Amino acid sequence: MLAKRIQPMVFQARRLYVELMFQVMGRALQAVSEIDSAVQNEADALPDGFLFEMMVMPNGPRLIVEHTGNGRFHYHGDSAPRPVDLSIQFKHIAHAFLVLSFQEKTSEAFANDRMLVDGDISYAIRMTRVLNRLETFILPKLVAKRAVKEYPSNLHLPEKLLSAARIYLKVATNFVETVRA
Repeated sequence: MLAKRIQPMVFQARRLYVELMFQVMGRALQAVSEIDSAVQNEADALPDGFLFEMMVMPNGPRLIVEHTGNGRFHYHGDSAPRPVDLSIQFKHIAHAFLVLSFQEKTSEAFANDRMLVDGDISYAIRMTRVLNRLETFILPKLVAKRAVKEYPSNLHLPEKLLSAARIYLKVATNFVETVRA
């Protein structure tokens, strides 16, 4: 009987966690595109106006970012101004939770058939590299190594700490500005 009452609470807790992580990731993608030249180079290959979505199927939490040009992203929250160009979709909230809680790498989630890609696969690979780069900056090294396919050997602690601080400051500023609006 107790298990029947706990299951909905676990589902709701996972959903809230995924929603929060999508908000942080969207803002962090915008922030990292403002400060990191490697991310800007990856993003610059995307067409201007390119809309990227990451979501939980069928109508779960989502994040939308737009490539606005010059390697920069703009976070749109959970609503797209027009149809998206690329959508990476988790098949279930539990699958999203595994990836966003860094229990499973994105590449493993793809291999385990937990995600779908709707759009150009080359853009999906590019966006995955951008997400991996972001995670190497904002996560502790031990966690980042679990989250990304390959942790960069040339990322040294001073660069990591400075970049993480700049990203988190921009994310916090964006949250505050959103609350004020």
